[in-house]
Amino acid sequence: MHRKRAEEILAAMAGRKVLVVGDVMLDEYVWGSVRRISPEAPVMVVEVQRDSWTPGGAANVVNNIQALGGSSAIIGVVGDDEAGQKLSARLAKNGADTSGIVVDRIRPTTRKTRIVAHSQQVVRVDRESRKALAARTVKRIGERLAIEIPAFDVVMFSDYDKGMAVRAVTQTLIEIAREHKKPVVVNSKPGNIKQFRSASVVTVNQAEAEAASGIRITDDKSLMRAAKRLMTPRYCGPEALIITRGPQGLSLFTADGHENIPAHLVEVYDVAGAGDTLASVLSIALSTGATLKEAALLANCAGGAVVRKVGVATVTREEIALMLEGAQ
Repeated sequence: MHRKRAEEILAAMAGRKVLVVGDVMLDEYVWGSVRRISPEAPVMVVEVQRDSWTPGGAANVVNNIQALGGSSAIIGVVGDDEAGQKLSARLAKNGADTSGIVVDRIRPTTRKTRIVAHSQQVVRVDRESRKALAARTVKRIGERLAIEIPAFDVVMFSDYDKGMAVRAVTQTLIEIAREHKKPVVVNSKPGNIKQFRSASVVTVNQAEAEAASGIRITDDKSLMRAAKRLMTPRYCGPEALIITRGPQGLSLFTADGHENIPAHLVEVYDVAGAGDTLASVLSIALSTGATLKEAALLANCAGGAVVRKVGVATVTREEIALMLEGAQ
């Protein structure tokens, strides 16, 4: 991509409206150091130095959109608890519209607590419910989708398999978006990929593509077979499929063929939230009128930038531009 064209797309991201739907969560971090082994069991003792937290899952997508200069709203579910209140307040403080957050009094807000020592994750503790959403909650989500989708440039669904990816939500979303000619970008977990039939773009990593297709990817031939299967209506049937492949970059598949985009050679510190960042940039770039290939190139740059940071993080347009410049 020519530098001038990349600058045009990045500049056009300012003010673009992205509706984010999906599983919101609170990412907590306990930072410390390890100097000894516990006398009680053969485990490390982490001496805590500080605590921090950040919006995660679909809420991290919202943060990414805001960091890119876009305007976002979130539709998701939290519990009637302190974590849900903190999450909603932080998103609102960052400039997002949180009126679409539904409070469900019978389930907790999803929390992931990571214990980190010397910049290395030691263990993660998850507090969550994967039970089906209550019928009244699904109804409220559907009502919000009908209100919000017409007012936005693009819809992005962030699936973490915590209950939001049910047919009553996903197909309602896709049908309304189609009616109003809005693209739908999905970052899907393998077990839910069939819930997103006919989405505009679906993104998965290689392990997820293997699990969803039932094909082990070992070379270009098996990659093509897996992608072809996922592109069929029986499995998912999106207009485009992106498979991220770590150090091998990403592969973009459409009805017209496929293209491999190489990875940026960077030192990887943390891959947490990298899929969110890639899907965020892909979504907002498409909303500017960028082609799929242009959007994928910029998303690939964003992925390379965010894995250099520790913890769930965001990237800016300036960081994407620097990554792109370094690749040329």
